[in-house]
Amino acid sequence: MTTAHREPYGAESAPYALPSRTTARERARSAPYFFLLPATVLFVLFFALPIGYAIWLSLHKVQVKGLGLGSGARTEIWAGLENYTDALTDSELLDGALRVLGYGAIVIPVMLGLALLFALMLDTDKVRLAPVTRLAIFLPYAIPGVVAALLWGFLYLPDVSPFYFVLDRLGMPQPNLLDGGPLYLALSNIAVWGGTGFNMIVIYTSLRAIPAEVYEAAKLDGASPLQIALRIKIPMVAPSLILTFFFSIIATLQVFSEPTTLKPLTNSVSTTWSPLMKVYRDAFGAGDIHAAAAEAVIIALVTLVLSFGFLRAANSRTKQGEAR
Repeated sequence: MTTAHREPYGAESAPYALPSRTTARERARSAPYFFLLPATVLFVLFFALPIGYAIWLSLHKVQVKGLGLGSGARTEIWAGLENYTDALTDSELLDGALRVLGYGAIVIPVMLGLALLFALMLDTDKVRLAPVTRLAIFLPYAIPGVVAALLWGFLYLPDVSPFYFVLDRLGMPQPNLLDGGPLYLALSNIAVWGGTGFNMIVIYTSLRAIPAEVYEAAKLDGASPLQIALRIKIPMVAPSLILTFFFSIIATLQVFSEPTTLKPLTNSVSTTWSPLMKVYRDAFGAGDIHAAAAEAVIIALVTLVLSFGFLRAANSRTKQGEAR
């Protein structure tokens, strides 16, 4: 004779009762979303919403009735793509884009070339005081861009620069670096001086991750240090070079602090020297926030297209190399 199994009194509502398997699985599935929630909230508040608001502003404009005085004289109306059309046909914005292209043609090759050279030099066995040298090369990156531009700006001024004093004593010509074509070199020097250390650290870290057995095998085959650098080190740090090139493109298209800081020191830098300076002038100088929003959206789209296109080309080339 069998008896029916009975649960102890109060077992279903006991605080120490174990959760069912279904409840445990649901909690396990929902746990990642709770961890992602803070990052999602921050992304929406400080990234998605500002972008959406900028796009909304770019599709509107202010209509002024009469003299624009009194309540209701200035109303915000739908403009469609009018602001984008005006921005794309604005000669000041296009001229600023051309100036930035010339600026980037100087900055990116020189900065990445020096970063790669310094990283290769620090990765050799014969280098002395490597930690101090790495810190000395990286230290300019820790200085804010505005401070760096001010420091170099005063070094460019003939009246206060010690370099001009030395050139005058030696009877040598004193070029004006804040006027005409030399201005590009002056601005590029600030960017190269401040950004080389960061790119060098990225490439150097990638070099230190290469197994030592690779170098030992190359030395046994009779490869010289120059051949090891050209045929082994540089190809193996290609992903880091692509990454630094990607960051450099973005930084170049967004140049703002250097020309803005040097503007009070020279008349060669206008308020629209770079596209971002044009956006700032329209938003806070002319008070046309709708046109500035359209220009900012265009700059963001150009940056996205160039970055995505470069990364896609680099990935396809890497896949072709692996297939070979």
